[in-house]
Amino acid sequence: MERYLLPVDAPQNPKPSRRPRWGRSVLELDGRISSRYRHETSQLILDSYAEVGTFGHHYSIGFDMCPTHMTLLANAVNQDEPISSLRAGISGLEFDSKGIYLASVTKSGCLTVHDFESLYCTTYGPSSSSLEDEKKQLLHHSTSQPLGVVRWNPTNQDEVACASRQGNKVPIFDIGYVSSEPIEVLEKGKPKNSRQDCERHIGLSDIIFPSVDKSRFFSSGLDGVVYGWDRRISPLPYLELTNNSQTQLTSLQLDIEDRVVFAAGQNGIIYAWDLRGGRTSLAFQSHNEVYYPLLASFKLSAMLERIAPLKAQLNIISRGIHSINFDPSCRHQLAFHLYDGWSGVLNLNSSSVTHVHCPPSWLDDQELSSAPSDLRKPCWLPTSSIYTVGSSSSNGLYLLDFFPDASSACHVDFNEEVLDNADENKRTVRNRFLPLSQSVLVCAAHPLNGTIIAGTKDSSLLLVSQKHENV
Repeated sequence: MERYLLPVDAPQNPKPSRRPRWGRSVLELDGRISSRYRHETSQLILDSYAEVGTFGHHYSIGFDMCPTHMTLLANAVNQDEPISSLRAGISGLEFDSKGIYLASVTKSGCLTVHDFESLYCTTYGPSSSSLEDEKKQLLHHSTSQPLGVVRWNPTNQDEVACASRQGNKVPIFDIGYVSSEPIEVLEKGKPKNSRQDCERHIGLSDIIFPSVDKSRFFSSGLDGVVYGWDRRISPLPYLELTNNSQTQLTSLQLDIEDRVVFAAGQNGIIYAWDLRGGRTSLAFQSHNEVYYPLLASFKLSAMLERIAPLKAQLNIISRGIHSINFDPSCRHQLAFHLYDGWSGVLNLNSSSVTHVHCPPSWLDDQELSSAPSDLRKPCWLPTSSIYTVGSSSSNGLYLLDFFPDASSACHVDFNEEVLDNADENKRTVRNRFLPLSQSVLVCAAHPLNGTIIAGTKDSSLLLVSQKHENV
């Protein structure tokens, strides 16, 4: 048989052929998606987002128009002298934990609860203008005062709590009841430790619920105090968390273990209190004399000055904080958004600012963005460390890469030269500005599929999602 075979001259130094590396091999084997792989593919998600639906606030209550709709009509008639922004715009948005319902509040005092699936499917059905407006909402209440924030109770997903910067009460609504009246109203009362004029600073700016306790919740006040209620005890607060400056507080967050309260101030400082009481035993004596010392404070302008390249290029001025939010996929990252349009990340492990984003037009927006009535409330996407924030200078949305690594485009140690010489198979994640039809104030991301709902100055809801195309 060997005589019928033709000899082949083998190369002296045979080299095995290299196949291109398959980046998904580990993913296919262990069934888990690593954070780094998710980061590399997040650019595909950012590029796929587009505005796919717009829903105006055009509702009626019986034979009467709702206050928000009346404000929009008045602005349309008096275009030369529009009504103040104190009465126009979406001021709060939040999904429930499963993404089934979306609650929103307006500066004119309307509370609306949407069925997200119905809202989403409307964008791919008949034109929204041809549908009955009332079909877009599950519940619509008009309160007697402007509203600034709405939160779902994570232990009872039928309850939503609201607060106002013009009032000292927290009404709690149950969406299971066909009633416009709240099931419970809690009051701030007269502060025990505040030295400020209570008549001038009566409002509440934010609400936060613990993840496991169904009776307690906290709210930040314009008098510089964080109030805590226990609904089993009294409609009045049972604790007050204070700081030395007594500045107006704008935003509130709890850590993942519900042990530390973080509050953002109008003076550009983030305060932290340990609910366990720290080293003192006074926190465990009685509900009448509860004392929780200030755990730490973080002055953002001082932290930004420590970033040498940033300090060399810009004049860093202390600015108020619009909002703070914990990254759901990396809980030691606390994002902040400032009055001048800057966004960044405070790393609680290192107590330093690790990410910064400065919008191109921030120099032109300093006076505009300092208006307290137009507080912008960004949000995180659920799994990819992408931070979404509305632009103060134009109609659009920033999608910022805040991945907890130096490969992030917003990281203070980001090196473009190293990134240009990186492996071709690795995708470079870049920040994206997404133009929209209206100016955005508030953002909320669906907890499962990452669909973004944006609340605008015109009291509309914009649906921002991956655009479907016919094949």
